[in-house]
Amino acid sequence: MGEAELDILPLLEAAKMDLAGVPDSSIVTTVKPGRQNCLVGESHIKWTGGKLVQDVILRLRNVECGEVELQLTWVKNSGASSYGNKFMHQ
Repeated sequence: MGEAELDILPLLEAAKMDLAGVPDSSIVTTVKPGRQNCLVGESHIKWTGGKLVQDVILRLRNVECGEVELQLTWVKNSGASSYGNKFMHQ
């Protein structure tokens, strides 16, 4: 088994933005691979279907080889405060 790190701060920052009127499938921000993450390549955070979606491919560390693909989705809970937003990964 390996391990990987991903900074979710860019997704959280995007969740704070006012995205009303942003066209569907728009790229809100792009996260570049770097020393603080295990990204294989650039990862776009997109506004899709009223949700923020980030597809990531992470290279595993401390293992001979391996990658893991994740899709992170931020779903705003309109009936709660900003702390009521839900974070889930698929």
